[in-house]
Amino acid sequence: MEYTQLGRTGLKVSRLVLGTMNFGPQTDEADSHTIMDTALAAGVNFFDTANVYGFDANKGRTEEIIGTWFAKGDGRRDKTVLATKVNGYMAEGEPWPNHDKLSAVNIRRAVEASLKRLGTDYIDIYQFHHVDRATPWEEIWQAIDVLVQQGKILYAGSSNFAGWHIAQANEAAARRGSLGLVSEQCLYNLIERRAEMEVIPAAESYGLGVIPWSPLHGGLLGGAVRKQREGGGARSTSGRSAEALESEQQRASIQAYEDLCDKYDMAPGDVGLAWLLTRPGVTSPIVGPRTQEQLDSALRAIELKLSEEFLTALDEIFPGPGPSPEAFAW
Repeated sequence: MEYTQLGRTGLKVSRLVLGTMNFGPQTDEADSHTIMDTALAAGVNFFDTANVYGFDANKGRTEEIIGTWFAKGDGRRDKTVLATKVNGYMAEGEPWPNHDKLSAVNIRRAVEASLKRLGTDYIDIYQFHHVDRATPWEEIWQAIDVLVQQGKILYAGSSNFAGWHIAQANEAAARRGSLGLVSEQCLYNLIERRAEMEVIPAAESYGLGVIPWSPLHGGLLGGAVRKQREGGGARSTSGRSAEALESEQQRASIQAYEDLCDKYDMAPGDVGLAWLLTRPGVTSPIVGPRTQEQLDSALRAIELKLSEEFLTALDEIFPGPGPSPEAFAW
């Protein structure tokens, strides 16, 4: 496994992040524990979750599964860089004021609840799952600074922020003498490259590590056309993926991508991850395996080296938007 610094921090993290969103809804506790065992044994030390994972009536279940895995001991908690998130509504029943978003009262409540579910006394990276336009950054950073002083969290990160939100957050932190955001978790892959315009440049400028989610764009970059053609991709070509393949232009691009991968004898899913590892500013893409086999496939991407010729060919199939402001003007 390769490791790198998380943004401007002294924290070293693996070049892959184990995403846990499927733990509970798709993968039972025993299999989730096996996946975490395998990931840690392979050197993956960066685990990502969120307080709402488990979803619907089971919100919080994913954190509980991680907590029972930590409880097995063997120093696994100390070996793991643990990231979770706050923003979504967590209370039972009908929506109730102050049970979501980023007010100081909800941040305090949410941290305590996550710590209890996770069975730990600290969270390495506490991430804002989305912006909260109603809460001033001065209030958010005051709450975070207290939690850092108490030792309950070590760093703060963001997820799904625009470039100007990153700037706004870190300028407010600087005025307080606070560390500010150290990471941004954003949608970024070969198909969805809009983050290159402003989000990634902002992250690089402010020293944030970029943690892309959905690196295979819901399975579209994992051999979706081939799986659909062979009749074995019901899961991979459902929902958003199936709709995307109905677009003639999108299908043609993905077919060209799969043909290119075949030409170089590479698996499409491996290439999608390996490409992200070449991108400026990217710390580690998030992989969210449902099964042990999917984790094994993701681990192979670390060793895959893409030539300049191959990278150029990928840009021809999936051209990026170009930098801002040129992407908007000239």
